[in-house]
Amino acid sequence: MFSRSVASVRTRATAGNSHPASLCNPPWLTSAPRQSLLRRAARPAVRAPISFRAPISPLTPSQARLLSDATRSAIDKAVASAPVVLFMKGTPETPQCGFSATVIKILGMQGVNPDKFAAFNVLEDAELREGIKEYSDWPTIPQLYVDKEFVGGCDILRTMHTNGELAKFFEDKDVLVMEGDA
Repeated sequence: MFSRSVASVRTRATAGNSHPASLCNPPWLTSAPRQSLLRRAARPAVRAPISFRAPISPLTPSQARLLSDATRSAIDKAVASAPVVLFMKGTPETPQCGFSATVIKILGMQGVNPDKFAAFNVLEDAELREGIKEYSDWPTIPQLYVDKEFVGGCDILRTMHTNGELAKFFEDKDVLVMEGDA
């Protein structure tokens, strides 16, 4: 009796497209309307226009990227202070970001000689933090320099470490702890 009355309600509701049909056959139960509803749900109701133009700045690109002579000189001295120099967030003992911690671990696993290594905490000086990005033309920190040459950030060091290039590079630069030094 019950199934017969439900069937008759469905038939009548579907034919007349009235409210009970929507209860018996909600749109999310059928495949075609379901896809349409999911597509609409995935899109924001109101879309802001997308602009691919850079904001107009009163400064030219060379003026906006001007590094002060004092900052450039300080970074030059820091880069020349040791054969291996790392600009990082935090210190080697207490890194303040995961990427800096990863680079410190990689340098440790490679066996970089602590006597040939210097680290600079960019969180202590906002000018250094922004200046080093301009100096190397690299947007992220940490940044590693070996023999005054910019090597890269965490992603590059991780790749070089994984494929074995970093071990050869450090060996060629003679910055590893020697067997007799340990």
